[in-house]
Amino acid sequence: MTAFQRIGRGIRATLVVAATAGAAACAPSTDTAPFDVVEIDITRLHAALADGRTTCRGVVQAHLDRIAAYDPRLGAITVVNPRALERADSLDQAAERGEPRGALHCVPMLVKDNFDTHDLVTAGGSIALRESVPPDDAFMVRRIREAGAVVVAKTNMAEWAFSPRQTVGSAFDTTRNAYDLDRTPAGSSGGTASGVAASFGVIGLGSDTGNSIRGPSSHLALVGIRSTLGLTSRDGVVPLSFDRDVAGPMGRTVEDVARVFEVIVGVDPADPYTELGRGRAESDYTALLEADALEGARLGILTALAPDAETDTAVARLFDDAVEDLRRAGAVVVDVDFDVYAQLERPGMFCRRFRYDMARYLETLGPAAPIRDVLEVLESGAYHPSVERSLRSYEGTSADVHPSEWEPACPDFAEHPERQAYRADLVAAMDDADVGALIYPSWLSQPAPLERANEEYRGDNSQRVAPATGTPAVSVPMGFAASGLPAGLQLLGRPFADGLLLRLAYSYERATAHRRPPAGFPALAEGGG
Repeated sequence: MTAFQRIGRGIRATLVVAATAGAAACAPSTDTAPFDVVEIDITRLHAALADGRTTCRGVVQAHLDRIAAYDPRLGAITVVNPRALERADSLDQAAERGEPRGALHCVPMLVKDNFDTHDLVTAGGSIALRESVPPDDAFMVRRIREAGAVVVAKTNMAEWAFSPRQTVGSAFDTTRNAYDLDRTPAGSSGGTASGVAASFGVIGLGSDTGNSIRGPSSHLALVGIRSTLGLTSRDGVVPLSFDRDVAGPMGRTVEDVARVFEVIVGVDPADPYTELGRGRAESDYTALLEADALEGARLGILTALAPDAETDTAVARLFDDAVEDLRRAGAVVVDVDFDVYAQLERPGMFCRRFRYDMARYLETLGPAAPIRDVLEVLESGAYHPSVERSLRSYEGTSADVHPSEWEPACPDFAEHPERQAYRADLVAAMDDADVGALIYPSWLSQPAPLERANEEYRGDNSQRVAPATGTPAVSVPMGFAASGLPAGLQLLGRPFADGLLLRLAYSYERATAHRRPPAGFPALAEGGG
């Protein structure tokens, strides 16, 4: 174990144990029996609250108990909210007074460590920010709290969101895969993925620059959506590349993801990209969900990302089964030949703007910002060794000049000619094939062993299309290999077809019911032990 790993593990243990102990100490007695929250969904949770089988305090306490019991070996949680039970009590009291319940009333949620929370540390996985408490909430965090959610904990991430391979950072060490503790959960939202899979929260928030919602969702048998770029706000989310970053929900069911998605969608003056989505959101995403939505739907296998000779045979078999399941559910599935790799060779497709975007984020922290330029950490040594190479790659970039003014220029997404051309070609290919969505495995390999997560990184399909084109994509469980490890089916659609993707994913989920919890995290015995 490295020095940074010892520090990170110590910080996490102190924060989690102190918070859960404090929360338990202030818990009043309750007449309700312990409530089993393993795999609970929002609909069943709200029904149990409505008929008095449990209270919001009981629900939140049950999740806190699971974190205290199981996270020491999973490493998903960075800090537990010490005011979670206080929040639960206020929701119980409001319900007793007959006040309206929000769409996410008493939904315990996990929030990735790069979302600003005015009351909890937001470190972005970095020891340089491990004591940073932002002045206000990220747009999405504010929205879920206004809808009645309870932020029970923050979750670990790959430092600065650099790694799609694993979830390791200098601030809070390593997150493991809940289905096999010797495997990676992928990155960078591995903490949210493993935490939600192990029922530490009903649902969670992650972010996705290239893979980081859909990859971990695939590795943990979850549903994750990367929305159309511009449909959701990234305000208050520590950036990696603002012209590609997307944030959103990761959950155990499509319906739960749709419920949260409906809350977080919206135009935000603090994120100019959301002007692209003005007037494009659905009025009710959950109303679109129908079990027979696949009947008559036309789907295209994106052959460039379909299994080939180098694909893990178990994943290839699961994808073949998924295609047959889609056909049995009434879908017409055809091949779509579209040269993804030729599109990715367009000039200037990726802009190295991390240093610039981080400088803008650090400005929002005001005088309390621990650093002003992210590259200051290279001088202080406040970083995990695994990210040094990536950090140094930004040494020649500017923290002050907008990328559109660089030479060569790197325009924002809507003004980027090559990315817009890729997007137009993609939509044209879908139009020519007359398909509503493209399908392919989210990841062509099974989760790699932790100690070889970098060396065995291969098969990450999520990087290839959605980030460059700004189109929406959903990963949904497509089953488990004989090893017991899950894999995900990805559906990608036209711009702002997010509702259609959720609709199709819901129908597939209902037809297959692949989701099952990890065996190592059963319901706790009475009393939390």
